[in-house]
Amino acid sequence: MLHLRLITPPDRTDEVVGLVEKTVGTTHLVVVPGAARNPQGDVVMCDVAREAGDELVGSLRALGIDKCGSIAVENIDLSLSTRAQQAADDAPGEGADAVLWEHLTDATHEESTLSLTYIAFLTLATMIAACGVVLDNAILIVGAMAVGPEFGPLAGLCTAMVRRAPRLALRSLIALLVGFAIAMAVTVGFSYFMDWQGLFSDAQLAAERPNTNFIYRPDAFSFIVAVLAGIAGTLSLTSAKSGALVGVAISVTTVPAAANAAVAFSYHEYKQAWGSSEQLLLNLLGIILAGTLTLLAQKWFWSTQRKRGTKSSPSGT
Repeated sequence: MLHLRLITPPDRTDEVVGLVEKTVGTTHLVVVPGAARNPQGDVVMCDVAREAGDELVGSLRALGIDKCGSIAVENIDLSLSTRAQQAADDAPGEGADAVLWEHLTDATHEESTLSLTYIAFLTLATMIAACGVVLDNAILIVGAMAVGPEFGPLAGLCTAMVRRAPRLALRSLIALLVGFAIAMAVTVGFSYFMDWQGLFSDAQLAAERPNTNFIYRPDAFSFIVAVLAGIAGTLSLTSAKSGALVGVAISVTTVPAAANAAVAFSYHEYKQAWGSSEQLLLNLLGIILAGTLTLLAQKWFWSTQRKRGTKSSPSGT
C-alpha cells in the first residue's frame, strides 16, 4: 500500500476527494480543512493500493495539484486493516508488478545527476578494478562492480526514452560520458603512479590472467549477460526490490572494462584497450536496450490491466 498526503486549495478539495473516492483501490480517506499553512489549503490523506497508485497520481497531476498544492507519496510497510486488504483486492493486477512512473522518473533523475559523489564512486570503483585486473584478482573485480554507480544513468536513459523526457535523457547521457571519461583519465594517472611505485607492471598486464582476461575479450555472452542484467535491474527499480540491484551490479563488466582500458592505454597495450572498450560498449548497449524494452513491456501490460479493470468495474458494482 501507498500513503498519499495532499495539500489542495479549498476550492479544489471536493474535486480531489471525488477523484480519490472513485479510484478503485483507495481507502482510509481523511480530509482536514484549513490545516495546511505553506502552501495554505486543506490536507487530504488516503491509502491506495500500489497497483492503483500510478493512475491516481497521474490524475492528480492532471488536475494541477502538484502546481497549486502538493502531492507526497510514501510506502506503507505495515497496514493492519480489512479495508486496506479489500482495496488491494479490488485494484487490478498485483502490487509487486506495479510501476509508479512518477516515482521512477524522479528516482532516475536523482541517480543520473552528474555530482561529485557520483564521480567519486565511479572513479574509486574504476581504480579498484584497475588493481583487480593487474593482480588478476576476481574478488577486487566483483567489489569494483558493486561500488560502481553507473546503473543510475543507464536506468535514466531507459526511462527517458519510454517517457519521452529529453532533459532526463541528456542528463543521463552526460553523467555516463563525463563520468566514465573522468574515471578513466584518473585511472590512467593512477596506473602511472602505481607503476612508479613498482606495484603495476607491463608484464602483469600482458600475462594470461585467467581470472580476468574475459574483460578485454568480449563475446556473445557479454551482450547476453548485459541484456539479462538490464531486465533484472529495471524490474528491481520498478518493483521497489532494490536489493536485486547489487546482483545486477556484479553481473555486468562496465567498470572493470573501463579500468582495463585505462591501464592498457597507460602501457600502450592498445589491443587490450580496444577489446576492453568494446566490452564496455557492448554492456552499456545491452543494458539500455533491455531496460527500455522491459519498461515498454510493463507499460503495455499495465495499460491492458487498466482496460480490463475499467470493463469489469460496472459489473462489479
